[in-house]
Amino acid sequence: MLATFEQLGDDEPVAPRQKRANVSPALRAFGRRFKRFREAAGLSQERLGVRANPGKGVTGQYISQVEAGKTRCTREFAETMDHELNAKGELIELWDDLVTDAAFPIWFDWPPVENEAVHLDSFQAMVIDGLLQTPAYASALLSGDKEAAEARIKRQSILTREQPAPPSLAVLLDENVLHRDIGGPEVMRDQLEYLVSRIGPFLTVQVVPATGHLGTAGAFKIATLEDRTEVAYVETSARGLTMSEPEDLAAMSRTLLQLRSLALPLNQSIDLIRRTAEEKWS
Repeated sequence: MLATFEQLGDDEPVAPRQKRANVSPALRAFGRRFKRFREAAGLSQERLGVRANPGKGVTGQYISQVEAGKTRCTREFAETMDHELNAKGELIELWDDLVTDAAFPIWFDWPPVENEAVHLDSFQAMVIDGLLQTPAYASALLSGDKEAAEARIKRQSILTREQPAPPSLAVLLDENVLHRDIGGPEVMRDQLEYLVSRIGPFLTVQVVPATGHLGTAGAFKIATLEDRTEVAYVETSARGLTMSEPEDLAAMSRTLLQLRSLALPLNQSIDLIRRTAEEKWS
């Protein structure tokens, strides 16, 4: 998968420069042994998946990700799989030995995590979230780089796919994002109108008034995977990083809590976005 990203005024990866392994050796070792137990039980990835996550199940694709060492499963998942595969405690021991301290490598590519998520929380301090950008806005933001803009727009298909079900998405936007000129009045007006049009039961956008808050440190996203594992993506001045350490996630969760407490309710946020589109960008 991809490893290094070009940062062009956005908090998201847009174009790979080089490839690097993105699998933790510890996670890969756990995955190999897990796969052997599954195959010994004569179960396909799909058949085993339905037995996971206390009756709710996971997709065969998720089982594949665990076996390949491309996701960090929870201990609860390991306990369930140990029981289902009659591993007699071995999978739990392996989880304790190999997975408990195994974090996602900081260079782990974000799009595969985003693709596997069942829920995404996003805070954007500077620009519209990439999953909600119009082609014109993305192109202006990426200085006309057609390939990068097309790649970004292509990622939005996760919100409209049929299988697996699309993730829910909750976006918090700093109010300044609505006033930052990206591409000129027409691009901005169309972008804000499009933003409002996408809001629905599984996609919310709330505006955080432009006051002092913890989010001024920068944009970030938190992905919740099928087994409730959380992975975060944050931007640095050099590049984006993935994080799954508990203390990092706890800090971002505290920031999200504060931002949500400050954010305008959904209806008021929609009104403000529409009003800004009409009054500032028309």
